Amino acid sequence: MTTQYDAIVLGAGAAGLFCAATAGQRGRRVLLIDHAPEPGRKIVISGGGRCNFTNVHTAPDRYLSGNPHFAKSALSRYTAADFLALVESHGIAWHEKTLGQLFCDGSARQIVTMLLEECAKGGVTLRCGEAVGEVEHVDGLYRVRHGAHEASAPALVIATGGPSIPKMGATGFAYDLARKFGLKVVQPRPALVPLTLPGDEALFRELSGVSTEIVARCGKTAFREAALFTHRGLSGPAILQISSYWKRGDTVTAQFLPDRADGWLRELKRERPRLSFRKALGDGLPERLAEALCARLGLEGELGALTDKALGAAEARLARWPFVPDGSEGFAKAEVTAGGIDTAELSSKTMEAKRAPGLYAIGEAVDVTGWLGGYNFQWAWASARAAGQAI
Repeated sequence: MTTQYDAIVLGAGAAGLFCAATAGQRGRRVLLIDHAPEPGRKIVISGGGRCNFTNVHTAPDRYLSGNPHFAKSALSRYTAADFLALVESHGIAWHEKTLGQLFCDGSARQIVTMLLEECAKGGVTLRCGEAVGEVEHVDGLYRVRHGAHEASAPALVIATGGPSIPKMGATGFAYDLARKFGLKVVQPRPALVPLTLPGDEALFRELSGVSTEIVARCGKTAFREAALFTHRGLSGPAILQISSYWKRGDTVTAQFLPDRADGWLRELKRERPRLSFRKALGDGLPERLAEALCARLGLEGELGALTDKALGAAEARLARWPFVPDGSEGFAKAEVTAGGIDTAELSSKTMEAKRAPGLYAIGEAVDVTGWLGGYNFQWAWASARAAGQAI
């Protein structure tokens, strides 16, 4: 027996929950399906368990996509302020961290509870722990087998995300389904992911656990945040950010001591000639890192004993210290997936597929990837809203 709905949403993550709630509250009969045993699993672990649910600085230029203009429509029609108003209407306390990042004061589970309550207002039927089987399009209806059941609807929403964090049940299902209906997929790759370093950078592996603020650069893109040395390479917010722009073979440079003015070492030499080079670096860097950089630079002794040329060369290297990663830690450690369902296949206003009427794709499944800091959640809310209002 096939149960009839107005819309079937595949994936009960951030985008799927919000899309189902939006459509349900518009009077649509909605079925929301997820193979995981409970909804919102990635939401629960996000933001260290407090969910960085949006960013007040959301703007289209903070997203990567084959079409940099695609996200403008949805983001302009459902803003960070709109979602924050929803959060406050549910009595969820929040706070702003650095760089416009908004977090729950309590638990990320509050966001999941809020979304489930919104779904309940719309009479959404939620089925968790049911694997999606065959999906077909027959006589204008999408037919979906889920568990032992079958459902059909004129609208089908792909909200199953990308393959990042497979231990949470993430897969490439969205891409398989998109291709089945003739949609192109931009090659998916890990984003917001730690980078690994080759063996000749082994000295830095001894710094595992050391963190310092840097400006990370790759090509014309730069981010100023903390970097963390790991036993495999580089991590921390600055590196996660730049990883989305990095491709194999690219050099990533780190600007250590980014607040120091040009010529600072030579000026310090004149002011404090007896100060050792290692202590000059150690005034602004963790001790272990200062020692490692000194060893790599091959400079030691008092500043007064070092030539201005040598100090100038050290400054230049510290301002653009090159790393050539040999890879990343992959989808297992990636916070999101770059690439995905090609935006050229979708309407930027409704998220509906141009060549498959009634088929929608939203959230991480689409080739729109935000910066670290709540931007990907805001894309989930905005794209979900766009689709939910169009169904």
